[in-house]
This record gives sequence, C-alpha cells and structure tokens, in this order.
Amino acid sequence: MTDRKVALITGSGKQRVGWHVAEALGARGYSLAIHYRTSAQEAAETVKEFRSRGWEANAFAGDLADETAVKKLMADVLSEYGQLDALVHTAAIWQPKKLEEVTAADVRHYLEVNTLATFLCCQHAGLAMVKQATGGCLVTFGDWATIRPYLNYAAYFPSKGAIPALTRTFAVELAHRNPRVRVNCIQPGPVMLPAELPEAERAAAIAGTLVKREGTPQHVAQAVLHFLENDFLTGVCLPVDGGRSVFAGTGD
Repeated sequence: MTDRKVALITGSGKQRVGWHVAEALGARGYSLAIHYRTSAQEAAETVKEFRSRGWEANAFAGDLADETAVKKLMADVLSEYGQLDALVHTAAIWQPKKLEEVTAADVRHYLEVNTLATFLCCQHAGLAMVKQATGGCLVTFGDWATIRPYLNYAAYFPSKGAIPALTRTFAVELAHRNPRVRVNCIQPGPVMLPAELPEAERAAAIAGTLVKREGTPQHVAQAVLHFLENDFLTGVCLPVDGGRSVFAGTGD
C-alpha cells in the first residue's frame, strides 16, 4: 500500500488531454498509473518527465477493448501500488468520415474502443474499488455533441452517446456494493482540437461556444479534480464546453 492516492489515467502516454489530467493529479500528490496501448516510447518519456518532478509514476500497457487485457491492467496497477483510488478514462478515438463511406466495421470499431473499453475499465476498476474501505472515484469521458451531432461523425457519436447511460449505471451498481464508490462523466467541448482539423471547422467550433475561445486541457483537468474531491457528486454528466452544448447560434 502507498501513502499517496493512486490514479490510473487511460490514454495518458501521449501529450493529449489524458497527459494533462495526469499532470494535474501528480501535482495534487497522486501516484500515477500511466496507461498506453501502443505508444510505449511516449509513455516511457511521460513517466521519466513526471518522476523528474518527484512524482511516483509507472507505465502500464493494455488494449482496453480486450477483457483479458483490462483485467491484467487492473491487476498490474494493484500489484504495483496496492490500491486504486481513481480511474480517469480519457482513451478514445474519433475521425471524420462521410456517412456514405461508413462501414459496419467502422461502427463496431468505435463501439469497441469507445464504449466497450469504457464499460470494461469501469467494471474492473470499480469492482476493485468496492473492496476498499475508502472506495474510489471513476471519471468517464463522453462528448457534448452527442445531444447535437454535427456532420461526418455518424459512427463516432453513437459510441459516445452511450457513455452517460453507462456512467449512471455504474454509479448505481457500484454504490450499491460500496457507497464510497462514485462515478461521474465529463463531456468536453472544443479542447485541444486536432492540428489537422481544417481551419474553417476550427473557427466554427470556437464560434459555437459562448466564451468564444478554445478550451484548454487544464479546464478538463480542473473538472476531473472537482469530481475526485467533491464526495457528494455521483452519476453526474458535466459539459466542459464553453457553453457549446446550450448555444443555438445567432440565426445569422
């Protein structure tokens, strides 16, 4: 057992949102379990960077759509640290594709990587947490736009639309077994938009917010910390989107 709380952050090997969440948790005193699927070199560099700051960090590999791999991941983290206090599941995929080009294989792939992986991680991390007297907290990642889908992501949005229901389901299931286990969801808006995104799409995403700017990964990390530290929140889905999900536009 470690004196520090332990957080597993999936998809945190590369410097995307998960990396910044891990950075925020490390600064808060958490021991870090850095998950990656194929980015072994980037994960090793992340661990080296965090250790240079005096933080406890280790890298763990796993294909999160594979049940056996997820079970092994949780077992490895528990073997290393002796406990698991937080799971932040940021790992996901998304790419634009016209509806005419979407195949059944595309849909299955999104459901496996985004939906099934979230389910398996919540299931096995959650069942480990219910055995702990201190419980734990799970944070899933949805997408604000599942309530107002835009074009060219017909395979992606259903895979993320399931996450709020999954979050509420696990909040009920796990609290029934241990009231100190909580599950919440973050629904990011335009945060760390891909560099390859066409400029017109980037401008439209920003214009669609009420705050008229792109968010930062720190905004997401702050929301994660809020869920971890406020122990009266569970079953909640929080858009972190600058008002993108409520703004209907000017009508121009």
